Amino acid sequence: MLAAPINPSDINMIQGTYAILPHLPAVGGNEGVGQVLKVGSQVKSLKTGDWVIPRDAGQGTWRTAAVLAEDDVISLPNDIPLLSAATLGVNPCTAFRMLSDFEDLKPGDSVIQNAANSGVGQAVIQIAAAKGINTINVVRDRPEFSQLSNRLKAIGASHVIKEEALRRPEMKELFKTCPKPKLALNGVGGKSATELLRHLQIGGSMVTYGGMAKLPVTVPVSALIFKDVKIRGFWVTQWKRDHSHDDRALRAMLDELCSLIQQGKLTAPACTEVGLQEYYKALDTAMQPFISAKQVLIM
Repeated sequence: MLAAPINPSDINMIQGTYAILPHLPAVGGNEGVGQVLKVGSQVKSLKTGDWVIPRDAGQGTWRTAAVLAEDDVISLPNDIPLLSAATLGVNPCTAFRMLSDFEDLKPGDSVIQNAANSGVGQAVIQIAAAKGINTINVVRDRPEFSQLSNRLKAIGASHVIKEEALRRPEMKELFKTCPKPKLALNGVGGKSATELLRHLQIGGSMVTYGGMAKLPVTVPVSALIFKDVKIRGFWVTQWKRDHSHDDRALRAMLDELCSLIQQGKLTAPACTEVGLQEYYKALDTAMQPFISAKQVLIM
């Protein structure tokens, strides 16, 4: 292994609250990039020196070395930045699929999302910008809101607003400059999700991929009756498993994401590199609120 991030789902797995739990004892980490050191005589798709990432969750990436089957990993070009490769398999793939699979988005359309400064949120901003899609990005208020807003706009965000603004009249002014969103992406839950729904177009979709607030999604009856909104969920691990019989879908998605990286249109989220031997510091930091930098273990 070369590098592996610490994601919220990794911590949930350790806590025993994630949808899939490994048999104990187990190695933590579901994402990362490694380099092939040796291949067996029957291996056809990989060679020594290739960069690879896990195809599925639960393989344990917080370690220096692993012996894996050929079908457990998939190769990446090794001319992309290490941190981009290490953080490619979960958040950018989640963002890519949500922008592709739920609404037919065209250049000029709009998407609204909460948790916009998360790993998924930053990937959504950049992939949408590359496709000419407007993003309305909602973040919690904080002392450094202006700096965060500027950072998100620098990577392609069309609008950055505070949670409280969703309930204020200035939203009407915002929608004079861009259309109401066809798609809402919810990584928070609770009131934040309900407020996203209020701004969807008639017939639009809200896709939930996370629940950081640990509160249920409440859907007003009026949104269902009068706006006919669609309420969906997405889990990238399930998508990968559903497409495990056909390598082409995963390969095509990774190729497109790597192309965006090579063009400078998709960058890794802000990361803090931490040596594996100091994993406890990285885990402690990753669990603190309002942490914008992703902790990445360097092997």
